[in-house]
Amino acid sequence: MKIAVLSRNPRLYSTRRLVEAGQQRGHEMLVIDTLRAYMNIASHKPQIHYRGQSLEGFDAVIPRIGASVTFYGCAVLRQFEMMGVFPLNESVAISRSRDKLRSLQLLSRKGIGLPVTGFAHSPDDIPDLIRMVSGAPLVIKVLEGTQGIGVVLCETEKAAESVIEAFMGLKQNIMVQEYIKEAGGADIRCFVVGNKVIAAMKRQAKPGEFRSNLHRGGTASLIKITPEERMTAIRAAKVMGLGVAGVDILRSNHGPLVMEVNSSPGLEGIETTTGQDVAAIIIQHIEEHARPNQTRTKGRG
Repeated sequence: MKIAVLSRNPRLYSTRRLVEAGQQRGHEMLVIDTLRAYMNIASHKPQIHYRGQSLEGFDAVIPRIGASVTFYGCAVLRQFEMMGVFPLNESVAISRSRDKLRSLQLLSRKGIGLPVTGFAHSPDDIPDLIRMVSGAPLVIKVLEGTQGIGVVLCETEKAAESVIEAFMGLKQNIMVQEYIKEAGGADIRCFVVGNKVIAAMKRQAKPGEFRSNLHRGGTASLIKITPEERMTAIRAAKVMGLGVAGVDILRSNHGPLVMEVNSSPGLEGIETTTGQDVAAIIIQHIEEHARPNQTRTKGRG
């Protein structure tokens, strides 16, 4: 098979591992800088050009689209879909998962456990918004933030009011969530491929920190997840429409709560912690499912 990897940097661990795994299984792998691909949007023969050449003959595309280039990256991926190339994750599903608020609304509609979340526009509604999530301590998240950036824990209602007012004054869209104290600064990253959780790790925040992201100094360890946590992760990925996803779950007193569904989960942490060859499993998933014109949305949406 001829497989494209949409990635800004071929030296990134995840990109490198996917290329290695694909080559080891006998596939032709090509890394394409997302921002250097450009499109000819013609009605009968949509094309993608890259460094002066037309890209043709691909069987599948693996999107590793960074959050900062979501709009352009999804446009390029949509073009691949219109050309009949099988996407590991579809453009519509990626757009959906990158919109934190929309993704929570979709998960909520399907009855998946979530932290109580509030969203408002007017500063006049801040006191009721805080009450809505059971008061302080509470977590404030910028909707466009990634890797724990733009996430603030407020210990008191006065602090929460000040932070929310500041974000609103800067015209930042934010959401307010209840703080799950019993999680103890830890979450579980479930790596979903197809209809299976193929690996899981516990991420623990460093002392004095509540964000468990590995980029923020968190540590990772192997964990055995419960059948309920497994099912929650698989359902969350399915609701988003993602073939591959990193589902972040908190353990609460009332069961597993989904914090986020990541459409471009990193491979380094999960492979190092669990010893699983995640890249090879992803390539195997493509081998089993890649067919021409298989995109459910056909580039719509």
